[in-house]
Amino acid sequence: QVQLVESGGGLVQPGGSLRLTCAASGRTSDLNMMGWFRQAPGKERVFVALIDRRGRTTVYAESVKDRFTISRDNANGTIYLQMDRLKFEDTAVYSCAGSDNPSGTRPDGYEYWGQGTQVTVSS
Repeated sequence: QVQLVESGGGLVQPGGSLRLTCAASGRTSDLNMMGWFRQAPGKERVFVALIDRRGRTTVYAESVKDRFTISRDNANGTIYLQMDRLKFEDTAVYSCAGSDNPSGTRPDGYEYWGQGTQVTVSS
């Protein structure tokens, strides 16, 4: 089993920055892929970014490419999402996800999920 806990969300003005943290615990040695997803009220959960086990491969949604950066600490299983130049449309609950398989951008490919952290971009 794997437990994921997100933190770092909050209220930020447009153009500002936040860094989200996902702390992983439990049987993390088998984790192959980790990623971030987000869901705004009344909308479907969508892919944001993913990173492979060694942090050598990253993939981003087109809407966040060049603004967000995903990274991981291989020593303790923690992953991060650095969010810069935030926009109103980035407002959502951001969830951390993990998988023992080489999962991609679909939420149903991930078996471990955190509780989510709220990010609100508002002037």
